[in-house]
Amino acid sequence: MEQFQNQELENMVEDDYDMTDFEEDIDSQRNGVDESLDSDFEDDFEMSKPKTDTSAVEARNGKDIQGIPWERLNFTRDKYREMRLKQYKNYENLSRSRKELEKECKQVEKDHNFYDFQFNTRLVKSTIVHFQLRNLLWATSKHDVYLMQNYSVMHWSSLLRKGKEVLNVAKPIVPTLKYSGPLSQTLSRVQISTMAVKDNLLVAGGFHGELICKYLNQSGVAFSTKLTTDENAITNAVDIFQNPSGGSVRVMAANNDAQVRVFDAGNFACLNRFFFPWSVNNTSVSPDGKLVAILGDSTDCLIADTQSGKVLGNLKGHLDYSFSSAWHPDGRIVATGNQDTTCRLWDIRNLSESVSVLKGRMGAIRAIRFTSDGRFMAMAEPADFVHIFDTQCDYAKSQEIDLFGEIAGISFSPDTEALFVGVADRTYGSLLEFNRRRYNHDLDSIF
Repeated sequence: MEQFQNQELENMVEDDYDMTDFEEDIDSQRNGVDESLDSDFEDDFEMSKPKTDTSAVEARNGKDIQGIPWERLNFTRDKYREMRLKQYKNYENLSRSRKELEKECKQVEKDHNFYDFQFNTRLVKSTIVHFQLRNLLWATSKHDVYLMQNYSVMHWSSLLRKGKEVLNVAKPIVPTLKYSGPLSQTLSRVQISTMAVKDNLLVAGGFHGELICKYLNQSGVAFSTKLTTDENAITNAVDIFQNPSGGSVRVMAANNDAQVRVFDAGNFACLNRFFFPWSVNNTSVSPDGKLVAILGDSTDCLIADTQSGKVLGNLKGHLDYSFSSAWHPDGRIVATGNQDTTCRLWDIRNLSESVSVLKGRMGAIRAIRFTSDGRFMAMAEPADFVHIFDTQCDYAKSQEIDLFGEIAGISFSPDTEALFVGVADRTYGSLLEFNRRRYNHDLDSIF
């Protein structure tokens, strides 16, 4: 992946898109944080919430879900969307012809509605350190979301509509004595490039090769270290998974130094180091913990054994570098997202070619997530679009979420009831919440 030496990376985020380019007079809308956000009653909440937030009721009454005052601007939302689609330039590492790619892409019905808009808040807002890395938001329940905001990992409660800092990485990070060892180091002012949260464990990777592990129910940081002194040191991806043989928790970190490291989450000892011929941008472990998808600065993607690192399969078809992947809960399908603007689906039983190619609207596929029941898959572009596919109809039906801003991460809640989208923007940075649409056929039959 591309390596830059300072934090001014947002100036290079794909098309350097920012809503403030056309709206500078919105400062008054950023104020009004109200202490009465605890209200359990919807009517009280509607009266007391900050004006920067948008509820489902307001959206149904015509308010823009992001609170963008289109009526005050010189053009309509539709006109600006048309401009964006024409002007947006997708970032490419490899400039190859895409003519044949269009023929491979699946024809999909895009007018479905699987998740309804529920809420948008600007009380917490996502930020991005590296323009190619967008795994910076995780939901641990339909009411609990963790996201990066500058030098803080923030927790957002969708129930209380409140944000709280759970980790500040600008201050010195001193690991607890319990886990001190040869790898343990004190860190300071870490730029978080990627993160994962699962089973009470928060793992974050840094722009200069850092790894930070924190148990959410414990104060302080359990473990922190710098994985490499390599100049090209970015920690591009982290994953939390169960060891297939013993059931213990493992942490996997993928770095720009072409290595993947596996740690025991009990004592944070480094168990394995796997070497690859190119920088590893993303890894994802299969549901049974036995296989791992390895993606990086190559058109090929690899399937490897999590215990030995041995490569078991080579996935060929993408035209550029890959930065995202995810496994269907049944363990048979793995999805890979690429800068060639496609997501490819691979059947693990036959890796000779992809079974489907799904295309975005504007840019690279930078984040992919499946619901825990396997019914839906979401993929996010760098900006403006999140696509939700129905897996039950062979991914032939989708919902397109249309917004404005860079997308820092997407996450389904473990119970599948909510989808959260982190938007990074100086003015309209926010957290969007969508709720799964339910059809009660028994109730319908009564009427």
